[in-house]
Amino acid sequence: MQNKDLPSACPMDCPDTCSLDVEVSDNRITRIGSSDRNPNTQGFICTKVARFAERVYSKERLLYPMKRTGEKGSGKFTKISWQEALEIVCDKFRQIKERWGGEAILPYSYGGSNGMLGQDTSDRAFFAKLGASRLARTVCAAPTGEAALGMYGKMPGTAFEDYVHARFILIWGANPKVSNIHLVPYLKQAKAKGAKIAVVDPRLNFSRNEIDLHLPVYPGTDLVVALAMINWWHEHNLLNWDFIDEFAKGSELLLEKAKAYPLERAAKIARLEPDAIKKLAEMYALHDPGLLRIGWGPERNRNGGQAIAAILAMPAVLGKFGLRGSGYTLSNSSAYKVDSRALADVPSWNTRVINMNRLGRTLLEEDDPPVKGLFVYNCNPVATVPNQNAIVQGLRQDELFTVVFEQVMTDTAKFADILLPAVTFLEQKEIKKGYGSYALHYLDPVIEPMGEAKPNEEVFALLGKTMGWSDSAFMEDTDDYLQRAANSVHGLRKPVDLDTLKKEKIAFFDFPGTAPVQFKTVFPWTPDGKINLASSVLGQHPYEYLDDDQARHPLALISPATDKMISSTMGEFNFPELYLVIHSKDAEPRDLRKGDVARVFNDLGEVHAKVRISDKVRPGVIVMPKGAWRRSSLNGSTTTALVPDSISAVGGGACFNDVRVEVERVSPE
Repeated sequence: MQNKDLPSACPMDCPDTCSLDVEVSDNRITRIGSSDRNPNTQGFICTKVARFAERVYSKERLLYPMKRTGEKGSGKFTKISWQEALEIVCDKFRQIKERWGGEAILPYSYGGSNGMLGQDTSDRAFFAKLGASRLARTVCAAPTGEAALGMYGKMPGTAFEDYVHARFILIWGANPKVSNIHLVPYLKQAKAKGAKIAVVDPRLNFSRNEIDLHLPVYPGTDLVVALAMINWWHEHNLLNWDFIDEFAKGSELLLEKAKAYPLERAAKIARLEPDAIKKLAEMYALHDPGLLRIGWGPERNRNGGQAIAAILAMPAVLGKFGLRGSGYTLSNSSAYKVDSRALADVPSWNTRVINMNRLGRTLLEEDDPPVKGLFVYNCNPVATVPNQNAIVQGLRQDELFTVVFEQVMTDTAKFADILLPAVTFLEQKEIKKGYGSYALHYLDPVIEPMGEAKPNEEVFALLGKTMGWSDSAFMEDTDDYLQRAANSVHGLRKPVDLDTLKKEKIAFFDFPGTAPVQFKTVFPWTPDGKINLASSVLGQHPYEYLDDDQARHPLALISPATDKMISSTMGEFNFPELYLVIHSKDAEPRDLRKGDVARVFNDLGEVHAKVRISDKVRPGVIVMPKGAWRRSSLNGSTTTALVPDSISAVGGGACFNDVRVEVERVSPE
């Protein structure tokens, strides 16, 4: 028996996009480790991906197509052939389309952990040809994406390796220790060289030795803090007017809006001390190079898009650009300049658009036409999408035909009528572009697919053929789509040669240089090349703060990623017990102690979980981890059962951090 080390890359929903070496013995994965092909991987990987073989070989792995035999949600299925499964799906979709129209079918997916072939290739062609409803994929990054596009044209951000050159680093709404771990060594190097580091977050995720300032902002109030800092800079003549005049427009509107938030008012709203906001403003203004790392935490509320815009405006009004280690980093996905039209031949598709954050409401209330067919792939909405109870109620409907194409038996898969088995990234050919590190990866399978699992591009091509369609999108195979994906990438300054990429497994950018310097080697990709501080994406009321209207539930619930899960992936083994974290000042009046069972509730639902007490979360806020499966809680509900399906004005994003709850101890029976 001979061991082989085979190259791969991590496609998980994380900015790092690590390169991997996978040890395989007799077609079985024995170890997943790091490689040095992507320099940012730095010789280590997270424990999540190191344990990914546990998903590959899980007893809950879906290995064959299956048909439901029990009640919806019971998880009872019987094995069928691929041909039978394809015919059932296509026959049912034909019937739905004939009676209700194509828009009665809803494809439901998300792309955080996909390669380029896994989304918007043959799948898009299939649903467009079917005339299905379109999906607004807004559960994450929609408000940040809209704000960044409107203001900077999604200009590439500062590379992680250039953080070592900064003299000041502000991390706003991100926790790199769990969802961007390869930034942490660069932060430590910068700190050792004398950089000041500040963090804005309701939780303290760093030790006091690692950072110089922590602002425990109250969820949803990031907007007023950013505006207060801008106003303070304006009042103290710290704005860089030379930069603003040359490279920006719309500053008058921004400064007028910021004027409404002097430090005292903003501090009262954000539940902070005015001097803390002032100290942060001084640190940012007076240190060069100054660098801003923006996470996705600030967008997860009704003020999300406006908050991101205000935060993105800060380096603009200070002119914190033009040097290595200056500027900002958000998502770098647009740097690849992917021409989505080149990924597949897709017919015109102009049907209605349904916001994915309102899946439960759509299944239960939409009637023009009602959704009668649902095809879920690349996501697990029962565990990750707002208003869990409504989603479950909708999925239980007998008249809803549901297909789930998945790797393991997720919370959502249990409600399927037809289950289709999907490969993991270790069993397929793929091309992976990151949204953090600047590298394009090629993945070969390191093992043969388990059971009868198939990749996305193959399955949707098979569905098209079963429908009797002969469009090129359904005649092409994986190798054809690999070539299409390579041809669609235009951001590396030279064409991507697929044969070279297959051989070297990775390709790098040239901006010139492998890392961009904002306003030196890259500039805004807006139509006029300027920063638009009054972008139309902010709507009729730019930078307007909407106050909390759920005061009768006194605690704010946030659900961040953890070192166990970034999404719900691997929840089948990596998150056995849901818990809540509460500050001692909130625990004491509720008679809560470590290990107690608590009921967390609001008008939408309730979650039972064990209590942890920590002063690292600010008073007035509780934490329950993101992505937990229903079986991990004591009553079969998780955080999304408490999340409203309201959406933000910018980008239609989910409002996970608008959750307001009460907590009480559950007395033992």
